[in-house]
Amino acid sequence: MCGKGNCYDNANAESFFASLKKELIHRSEFKKRETARAAFFEYLEVFYNRIRIHSAFRYLTPAEFESR
Repeated sequence: MCGKGNCYDNANAESFFASLKKELIHRSEFKKRETARAAFFEYLEVFYNRIRIHSAFRYLTPAEFESR
């Protein structure tokens, strides 16, 4: 990390949160906090890590990339 003002420091986190907002938050309406937590957990553990391909991992899922 280079410190304050370097846009490349947060690139991975910013990309993840942009995907989260586009693919889950803006497409859903949560009436209860527990429902939102469950949806986030499912998005992260099931979809994002096991199904969704990532260009940074040569278009593999994170689980496939780790197992190779």
